Amino acid sequence: MKNQDFKRRKVLKDSLIIVGRLGVFGTQAFAKTHHQQIQIKQGERMQTRFEKGLKQLQSIDGEAGSKVISSLEDIAPDLGRFIIEFAFGDIYTRGELNLQEREMITLSSLLTAGGCEAQLEVHINAALNVGISKEKIIECFMQCIPYTGFPKVLNAVFVAKKIFEERRK
Repeated sequence: MKNQDFKRRKVLKDSLIIVGRLGVFGTQAFAKTHHQQIQIKQGERMQTRFEKGLKQLQSIDGEAGSKVISSLEDIAPDLGRFIIEFAFGDIYTRGELNLQEREMITLSSLLTAGGCEAQLEVHINAALNVGISKEKIIECFMQCIPYTGFPKVLNAVFVAKKIFEERRK
């Protein structure tokens, strides 16, 4: 009981410290440029969330990820920054899941949401890039049939078919 109370207090204290650094709802942090963001220690050099996320994005998605971010520069550059910092800098770099598990969850989530075929293209490529087999990708989609229905699964399978054919060339 004492140990649980200590852990709860530590989590609360750490959360308050983070909130204090970010300001109300993170507005101070988002107002700064990506180079001034909260920094993550890596060896002797500090790495920003942006740098950490960009490195992760490039290692997973390669050119496709960079194209998505570049396509946002003239219309919604902050959206691209949020994707890099939050999705890839904060979420994809957490330690509990490996990249293959993360991509399988991402594929399932995009399929379930529906209407995300463009994002499915990027993440099917990413899944292949991190070593997930074509068969496993299709099986991941098949597992979704009872929960999302045939139409969403068919859409995802046809996106996968297109990607597999493109990568064969």
